[in-house]
Amino acid sequence: MSEKKGASHTANLHRLKRLEGQVRGIARMVEERRYCMDILTQLKAVRSALGAVEEKIIEQHLNHCVKKALGSDDKKEQDGAVEEIMELLSSARGK
Repeated sequence: MSEKKGASHTANLHRLKRLEGQVRGIARMVEERRYCMDILTQLKAVRSALGAVEEKIIEQHLNHCVKKALGSDDKKEQDGAVEEIMELLSSARGK
């Protein structure tokens, strides 16, 4: 694994572990019967942060895996990369 890729992996893992802690905190808030609006605010923050991690991973995938596949002489590998992205876009639109 390249140093840059390793750093990206570590950063993503750190973000996800932080999110895990936030979700545990929200569970405690529910157990403690905290004010609903406070819980909802925290849920919104987690959803936003999770979306940011997703965007980072997509960006890294495009910059590494997809670029590599499209630069390949292997037509099957190129087509596979395009198909993966199309499936991701379709699922993001709810199809």
